[in-house]
Amino acid sequence: MNTLLTLNPLKLQTTHTSHIYRKPTYSYTPTSCKLSSKDTTTKNKVVVPGSAPSLSEQDNGPTPPPPPKLPPKKNTFVKRFSKKVLSALANLPLALGEMFTIAGLMALGTAIDQGEAPEYYFQKFPEDNPVFGFFTWRWILTLGFDHMFSSPIFLGTLILLAASLMACTYTTQIPMVKVARRWSFLQSANTIRKMEFSDSLPKASIQDLGVVLSGAGYEVFLKGPSLYAFKGMAGRFAPIGVHLALLLIMGGGTYTATGSFRGSVTVPQGLNFVMGDVLGPNGFLSTPTEAFNTEVHVNRFYMDYYDSGEVSQFHTDLSLFDIDGKEVMRKTISVNDPLRYEGVTIYQTDWSISALQVLKDGEGPFNLAVAPLTVNGDKKLYGSFLPIGNTDSTNVKGISMLLRDLQSVVLYDQDGKFVGVRRPNSKLPIEIDGTKIEIVDAIGSSGLDMKTDPGVPIVYAGFGALMLTTCISYLSHTQIWALQDGTTVVVGGKTNRAKVEFPEEMNRVLDRVPEINEPSDALCG
Repeated sequence: MNTLLTLNPLKLQTTHTSHIYRKPTYSYTPTSCKLSSKDTTTKNKVVVPGSAPSLSEQDNGPTPPPPPKLPPKKNTFVKRFSKKVLSALANLPLALGEMFTIAGLMALGTAIDQGEAPEYYFQKFPEDNPVFGFFTWRWILTLGFDHMFSSPIFLGTLILLAASLMACTYTTQIPMVKVARRWSFLQSANTIRKMEFSDSLPKASIQDLGVVLSGAGYEVFLKGPSLYAFKGMAGRFAPIGVHLALLLIMGGGTYTATGSFRGSVTVPQGLNFVMGDVLGPNGFLSTPTEAFNTEVHVNRFYMDYYDSGEVSQFHTDLSLFDIDGKEVMRKTISVNDPLRYEGVTIYQTDWSISALQVLKDGEGPFNLAVAPLTVNGDKKLYGSFLPIGNTDSTNVKGISMLLRDLQSVVLYDQDGKFVGVRRPNSKLPIEIDGTKIEIVDAIGSSGLDMKTDPGVPIVYAGFGALMLTTCISYLSHTQIWALQDGTTVVVGGKTNRAKVEFPEEMNRVLDRVPEINEPSDALCG
């Protein structure tokens, strides 16, 4: 009669008083095998389920039905095509090329003034004098380089890079994490000895090694005579976090480029404007908010000066009023100190002079318009004119006034000769061609830039996550295997970083494993 042997699993016994090495004990239980026969004269045959019948059975018995046909696999082409696409997108040279392309487009967008009228580009990049021999305004307006960061080329490259990052995460990083999280026990001492680091501990217990490794911060798993330990799993997750952080940064930047509002305005002191009248949409996702109904009033504009007389800083005192005319906010802004209100940011970016208030022979004050004459970098010059005599004449003469800033006015008579300098609010009149003139005030205008950046919180979160995950990625993921081989423990391990420090760390750990002086029944080969 055929029999099946059932092996009892090896049981590890540990005592605290003595250590005795015992060989594994095997037991068996006789088990009857089922015999099938057609009659008493035929030989016994063991029937294995699922095997094909013998020729004698095919001749003597009915023909069995053919095995059922498996349905054809569906979506095979789609799966293969998807796999090829993911493999192509996850290609590292492609991702690097996308990043360099984005960097080049950003540099080009910085070099080319953004958001200007077409006439500006006609003059700046004429066809009769192309840049680099070919680059003209046609390239800029056709490719959308006048609004680079919302142009189809820039956004398309961003989307392609995002797809590459997601494909790399799906095909490479996530499988690596899954493999790293698996518990893997090795049953071969030779395999362990071939690792980056390996050592043998004579007269040692694998349980003691596990306790020492646990105290060193390792996650330890024991299975019979085998041990597996690891630490630094966060380092395996870090590349996924880096990819997600980059996606957040690109998503936030794209949202800002396609969903923001921008505008600029120059407002004389004492006047006001409505936010919605200044802000213009940047992209197809731009949606106005309730803050666009807010009215902005310029209470005062003033400047700070260096000892040399040059302008050092300029300030604007602003008040915000809601639709009911209630003041909801007031702040004095300056360069690098903007005002923020419900997603709208108002920056102090420029200044000018809008009017002069003068007294003429004690009458007035009269507001004289001021116009810019020349602009040379930060050096500005403004001029005004006070007519004297018959203003209906075709040859009107008068007093000319020049201003460099708000602190002094230079006056010239009808013949263009220099007469003197007066400070606004000095209350010192000056007589020119029989007319007494007093400069009451110089009224400045505040140059304000306004914008909404709905993607800024997303970008900030992305940069914060990028810094954090980049630091975590430097953590080493270390794996250790050990096997009890008689009274000897064979230890091996590897790490993905800190290759030089890893052997030193392992030696310090192994030095703390106690040596067993007596045989133990817990040690088995």
